Amino acid sequence: MSRKCTETTAHAMAATPPSALEVSFLRLPIYPQRHKFSFLPLLIWEGSSTDFCLKRNNNMVKICCIGAGYVGGPTMAVIALKCPAIEVVVVDISIARINAWNSDQLPIYEPGLDDVVKQCRGKNLFFSHEVEKHVFEADIIFVSVNTPTKTCGLGAGKAADLTYWESAARMIGNVSKSDKIVVEKSTVPVRTAEAIEKILTHNNKGVNYQILSNPEFLAEGTAIQDLFNPDRVLIGGRKTPEGQKAVQTLKDVYTQWVPEDRVITANLWSAELSKLAANAFLAQRISSVNAISALCEATGADVAEVAYCIGKDSRIGPKFLNASVGFGGSCFQKDILNLVYICECNGLPEVANYWKQVIKINDYQKSRFVSRVVAPMFNTVSGKKIAVLGFAFKKDTGDTRETPAIDVCKGLLGNNASISIYDPQVTEDQIQRDLTMNKFDWDHPIHLQPMSPTTVKQVSVASDAYEAAKGAHAICILTEWDEFKGLDYQKIYGNMKKPAFLFDGRNVVDVEKLREIGFIVYSIGKPLDPWLLQDVSVVD
Repeated sequence: MSRKCTETTAHAMAATPPSALEVSFLRLPIYPQRHKFSFLPLLIWEGSSTDFCLKRNNNMVKICCIGAGYVGGPTMAVIALKCPAIEVVVVDISIARINAWNSDQLPIYEPGLDDVVKQCRGKNLFFSHEVEKHVFEADIIFVSVNTPTKTCGLGAGKAADLTYWESAARMIGNVSKSDKIVVEKSTVPVRTAEAIEKILTHNNKGVNYQILSNPEFLAEGTAIQDLFNPDRVLIGGRKTPEGQKAVQTLKDVYTQWVPEDRVITANLWSAELSKLAANAFLAQRISSVNAISALCEATGADVAEVAYCIGKDSRIGPKFLNASVGFGGSCFQKDILNLVYICECNGLPEVANYWKQVIKINDYQKSRFVSRVVAPMFNTVSGKKIAVLGFAFKKDTGDTRETPAIDVCKGLLGNNASISIYDPQVTEDQIQRDLTMNKFDWDHPIHLQPMSPTTVKQVSVASDAYEAAKGAHAICILTEWDEFKGLDYQKIYGNMKKPAFLFDGRNVVDVEKLREIGFIVYSIGKPLDPWLLQDVSVVD
């Protein structure tokens, strides 16, 4: 006969019920006295095969996340789903963003996110603009705020701007009355935790803080699955008794659904650097295969075949070997620039120059693509309509931060082209923002982003791919949305100016079928169309 939990505040389903006498513990912090972390067993099984109870002085343990963006929102939603005995509150100073999280139209698009939020919102997952209130009440505070690249002053163009992080730390220090675990979730430079510790220590008012690094390793478009089944969860903390207790506390949260052998612990500096290094390595692979794609075009090789052969080597593997118009997203370029700056500050110019080349190749690939568009169209696109299919930096997301489409579109606009853009998840307002914004401005909160008073008149936004391509001289595919593979290209061809060009920046179309229809096709890293072979200026 099973016994019920007494003084229950929440229940959680156990994937594997314990035996009749087993007891599971979630060591989450309570603070009976200042300056000392104390941990008690809080998750207790009392006989039922499914009933658990979590207590912290008869209250739910509370997590607060500062920042309701692409990282904070999905991460906290999954923690709330997997840990129903923990109260999770996501806070942000943007009332509009919080209102969106509390609506049926979430502020970001991510497959599976809507279902997760709907299951938890109003139960143990909440979104609020009352930042100080929830920071005051929290036991664990995740900080997931913007860390843009500096645009002026020392380190401009490379160093991370920690203005928002410092502001968050000072606010935590001002409002806290009980001990806190503060978790770095934003990607930050190495030894940022040390700076945060100094701010909190000098404003502690008798409160004890432990700083942890818990970088995210999410890929947009698969973020929910990445959170459900991560390759690893990394937690960095001080190698002190108090620091290791804090590490264990956060580890116990994640191991509610993540196998323990996938939760890696390290010192603070290793954890901070691991995030920058991981993104640099991934971007390096993309730039490497893109560099090979240029050589393939020059020699008649096929980059897809070359990448397949390379990827069969078990030491290399097949991932991140798809040639494209270039990498984008909020992390890769920003983190590499940050890594370059850190190397320069530590007297490692050769290392800094090595990583600079990853970005140089990425910029080269985008400018090379623009040249491939302009040169075969009689070396001019002035006044010509170019259909751009896809504006997000990758499929299955509406994120346009550092998307290659921005630089490609600006390059075409610089040649006086008229552009019609279609993307299934990016709004016209966002497209116009991106095309009028200065570099790096995108990584500031939206209400602080400087805006041009005018829109780009040569740019229109279409409701579907067919509308975008109607009357166009050329099509540029810049995002690998699945729908672009199944379009009726015969119909599209019939409504275009002739000769009709298609420039595939993601290698998603069947090149030979399109050539049979009548298109002049360029696909990155593929043997060139005879029409393109007539032009040699593009490889100068």
